[in-house]
Amino acid sequence: MVTQTPPRSGAGQAGPTGAEPSARQVAGRRWRSARGVVAVILAMVVIAIILAALRPSTSAQALDPESPKQDGSRALAEILRQNGAQVTVARHADDAVEAAGPGTVMVVTRTERLTNEDLILLSNAQADLLLVRPTSFALADLAPRVRKDGPTFEDADEPGCSLQAATLAGAVAFHESETYEVRGGSATECYKTEYGSARVVQVQNGAHTVTVLGSASPLTNRRLTEEGNAALGMNLAGAATGSSVVWLVPDLPESGSGAGQESLTDLLPFGVKLFFLELLVAVVLVALWRSRRLGPVVAEALPVIVRSAETVEGRARLYRAGHARDRASDALRSGARERVVPLLGLPRSRAQDPSAAQEIVTAVARRTTYDETYVGAALYGPEPLDDAGLIALSDVLDDLERQVRQS
Repeated sequence: MVTQTPPRSGAGQAGPTGAEPSARQVAGRRWRSARGVVAVILAMVVIAIILAALRPSTSAQALDPESPKQDGSRALAEILRQNGAQVTVARHADDAVEAAGPGTVMVVTRTERLTNEDLILLSNAQADLLLVRPTSFALADLAPRVRKDGPTFEDADEPGCSLQAATLAGAVAFHESETYEVRGGSATECYKTEYGSARVVQVQNGAHTVTVLGSASPLTNRRLTEEGNAALGMNLAGAATGSSVVWLVPDLPESGSGAGQESLTDLLPFGVKLFFLELLVAVVLVALWRSRRLGPVVAEALPVIVRSAETVEGRARLYRAGHARDRASDALRSGARERVVPLLGLPRSRAQDPSAAQEIVTAVARRTTYDETYVGAALYGPEPLDDAGLIALSDVLDDLERQVRQS
């Protein structure tokens, strides 16, 4: 006779009856197993939010003289026309060069859309150039002595230079602006920062003048009425002299990339690439750590002796939790056949042979009080409809086995 020791009291401690763990314990185990993956996903979400916040907010019509949007330039274009300047809008570099001539000011915007061929055409143009926030590739071809120095978010009170377009405008609200420095030769640098770099630079490149404007604010509809923005935009475009203006807003090139033919991965700093590589390695390592181990089954000695009754009860609870009446009934019928077939004088291998089903049913019916139809339904019938039916099936199989043993 086996005496079972009653369970000691304690939170979350299962007794010999196999009490199920509490919902809090289950939640704790699931959290501990999933927190690494959750941390990686949260890190990726934070990175995505940061990248989205740093993404430029300009629209496709930015600095377009026909666009009434806040970052468009229709207001400045209309003011130039009212002051006697002829404003021509061009969408391709060759059209802009064809429309430009001596005494013309060409306003060049969205230089990231210009190809190498476009930059060569513009460098040979006869007109003076106004470059609005040009890329490094555009500066290298159109203003070789001007280099980017860095961005600034400070406004400038006074131009601090002799350029008439700047002195007449006075203080300007640049907001975010690129700054530039000139290497070699003479140049006019206006609206300098405390570090010496300028927001507006004018240099002589061959027979024409190139003016580099580091901010789009003086040209946009939204910022035109602030400080001396309108005056600076008009003066740089040549409205004071009544000259013609060719406004170039290039369309996206067919190849999908502008000057330099650099892809997105080429433009990313090495540190950013290294960060994403480390993140990918971390995700792979977490996936390998949490994935299912594959390999042969390793037999290990159990730390404690588990009673067969507890094993049966534990498996029964799993079947019940998963509503697996089909698996439970199959296990009951298979076990009953394994025990009954040797008692009938048949080979044990016939117990799981589908072709021997009728033979087994007939033999069992001869040794019991049940007919073949009833025995066949018990040993090979369909899945029980509910738990009560499963219990009834267990009772019938026990009775069949008992009668066969006694016969």
